[in-house]
Amino acid sequence: MKTSAFVFCTLLISGITTLNQSNKAIQFDLSKILNARPVTVLANNRLITWTKGIDGNGLGDGYLTQSAALFNGDKAPHALPDNPLIAANASHPEIKLHYSNNDSLYNQTCNISGEGDVEFTVPKLKYNAVYLALTSSEGPSNLKVRFGYNDDSFTSEDLVLPDYYNDIPNIPNQYYLVHDLSKWGNKNNMTEKDHHNIDLVKIHPDPDKTLKSIKIQKDKPGYLVIWAAAGQKAN
Repeated sequence: MKTSAFVFCTLLISGITTLNQSNKAIQFDLSKILNARPVTVLANNRLITWTKGIDGNGLGDGYLTQSAALFNGDKAPHALPDNPLIAANASHPEIKLHYSNNDSLYNQTCNISGEGDVEFTVPKLKYNAVYLALTSSEGPSNLKVRFGYNDDSFTSEDLVLPDYYNDIPNIPNQYYLVHDLSKWGNKNNMTEKDHHNIDLVKIHPDPDKTLKSIKIQKDKPGYLVIWAAAGQKAN
């Protein structure tokens, strides 16, 4: 009986470890493309107000962290969690956003108004999935994601990102990363109490090739905010 119990516990721990490892992702460094601060944070017991928002071409509305919203006097706010590392669930691994209550200086997102593109490098590995945390306001955004590989070849994937007020349609590989958020004006006045989201899309590079870069191209309609990116290594 003792041997059976030991084997059972060993298998259980092994299974938990495998599950945890499957929920891990490599968080990509977007610091070179970040150009906006759309999140008000609470740093050193004072509000550091967002400066370039999530709609209105950056002029209208942003998000608050939970601590900032409570300090602001908002009751039961639908705010961003204070911890920017969003936990894994059945749909996605953990994803780390770029805001922090400990930071009052650095940019938090990459915002694109109108037609444009950005490119960033990733750790050179083989990936079976890439996750992009995004919002589109002023309507949906039509995107092309181009994967650049170490052998100088490319593949691409097209997607339509819905407006961040809309519920995600029942289509594969699109999820909520943070759901049902309030939003605030540039004086930290709550303008809408709920129903806004940060969306997450899952896309697929060639798992047999070493990925080195990702380029996101956007058509003219919509106002795009890129919040984070992460990849899961191929087996």
